[in-house]
Amino acid sequence: MTELVLRSKAHWGYDADFIEACREELTLRPADLTPDRVFVAERSGNAVGIAALSRDLPPTGALNLLYVDPSAIGHGVGGRLFAHACAIARAAGFARLTIDADPHAEPFYLSRGAVRIGETPSGSIPGRMLPLLAVDLGDRAPAEP
Repeated sequence: MTELVLRSKAHWGYDADFIEACREELTLRPADLTPDRVFVAERSGNAVGIAALSRDLPPTGALNLLYVDPSAIGHGVGGRLFAHACAIARAAGFARLTIDADPHAEPFYLSRGAVRIGETPSGSIPGRMLPLLAVDLGDRAPAEP
């Protein structure tokens, strides 16, 4: 799953040094993959996307990650993962999710109802700031596309 995440990140044109600098932060460990908060999209038995919610307690949680394999970008996988994560969060009592977004992914989240609420420092690249977004789940989670 870590390699899927790194391939997805590299899709945006980041060079090998940048991806290597992000490797530690983006490495998924067994403890990160709890079945009640991690969702994997598959196509023909192969993982093509992953999303994960934080282990926070309601009412505010975080979408910790959402990555789609480059072969599946543009085919609705990310939208379905996002909608599913929001629905699960809403059912668990969350009213809001925050998202530390890659700048290239910000338009994706904005198109699904998220709003920019600030910036947050990158966990991998000193001095780099990332868009901090939030999506209010309200009475229903964002719909699948």
